[in-house]
Amino acid sequence: MPLNIRHFMAPVAALALVLSLSIPASADHEFGAEVPFELAWHGYGEMHFAHLDYGPNQNRDGGSQDDDRFVFDQTRFVLELEGFMLQEQILFEAEIEFEHGGTGSAMELEYEEFGEYEQEVEKGGEVVLEELYVQKGFLDYFSIRAGRFYVAFGQLNDYHLPTHYLATRRAESESTITPATWDEMGFEIASKYLHWMHVRAQVVNGLDSTGFSSQRWIASGHQTRFEEIRATDLAYVGRVDFKPIQGVNFGGSVYHGETAKNRPKPDLINDCDDDNPDKVAACGYISAPLTMVDGHLMFDVFNVRGQGTVIWGRLHNADLISERNARLSNNLNVLRSPVAEEALAYWWELGVDVAPYIGLDERHELEPFFRYDYYDTMYKTRGSLFDNPRFERTVLTGGLSYTYRDALVTKLDYAHRTLGDSEFNEENTATLAVGFVY
Repeated sequence: MPLNIRHFMAPVAALALVLSLSIPASADHEFGAEVPFELAWHGYGEMHFAHLDYGPNQNRDGGSQDDDRFVFDQTRFVLELEGFMLQEQILFEAEIEFEHGGTGSAMELEYEEFGEYEQEVEKGGEVVLEELYVQKGFLDYFSIRAGRFYVAFGQLNDYHLPTHYLATRRAESESTITPATWDEMGFEIASKYLHWMHVRAQVVNGLDSTGFSSQRWIASGHQTRFEEIRATDLAYVGRVDFKPIQGVNFGGSVYHGETAKNRPKPDLINDCDDDNPDKVAACGYISAPLTMVDGHLMFDVFNVRGQGTVIWGRLHNADLISERNARLSNNLNVLRSPVAEEALAYWWELGVDVAPYIGLDERHELEPFFRYDYYDTMYKTRGSLFDNPRFERTVLTGGLSYTYRDALVTKLDYAHRTLGDSEFNEENTATLAVGFVY
């Protein structure tokens, strides 16, 4: 494989960001003016050590094979840099995530090579810029921001630190049918009313329907394969959260956006007799809107901690997307499997802090917990599409989480996964996780 300087750009950029964190806030930049921001940096990291009793191929007849294997993973390390102008209520934030200790590569659409997709490097991990935005506040209860930020949908985008959830991994149900964590580019308006109601409205780039599949529904439609983000189709997000008392938060959110125009090639289009070859999609695009709703709850009161989420979504004209995706190029690196019209997921977890009852002080939290996950990425299908039971899954997880000073966490759990038909093998995973927040 020929050497390409682009292969090293992501790690070099990440290193430059790390080195910049040591520059004092009062330092002068290259043009001689004093930097007006007060800088702060923080982040988190986690590692997993897992034993699995099933093989890696879950798509074979009868499900995965019996196996006995160990998997070690430096799951993620995140650096987050914030700059404040407190008096002006201006904030900027940049967050970079190292996933699985690796680097990444971008895909290109090479029209010079017969319109094929090209990816020069296979990636073992990723270096991802997850957030980069500027925010302006007004009177402590209203703000606007522009850039890349987390989509205000679901539970995990707000509670994704290793100290936020009890199990060793984020909820499998939510992170399977939606991107996790889900970041997009766009604009947001947010308001807090009397400190107990938080409302957010966002306009962001929509998803790319070439990534939709049986296995992950719309989750892989998150645009990560190409250098530029296509935003011909936009999405609209609304969210409201209520915090009636300290330690309790509940609410809901709605996501709605078209998905046909953000495909790499304009191939989900209407056919007509007056097609103009000199115009892209002369007869218009097929409408394929996506609508999702969620309800969520989090509480942490009297040594009891829990949270949960329900997500339902509907993709219109899923059959037409499935038909077109089946003819995509292998080089695009997508699953090309049919996508269902509707998907459903819900999960909850509950833990009790027993540290006070065994003589540990407030610096320690020791929480036995239980989690229930359910999701079906083919919850409702249309026409002749087979409702494959292998994509209906239930996961029961139990374990113990120990947290020290809300910063260091060690977790041990055991997860039992069953599929939607008894003919498929059951799958068990024991995991030790070590994480930190700084």
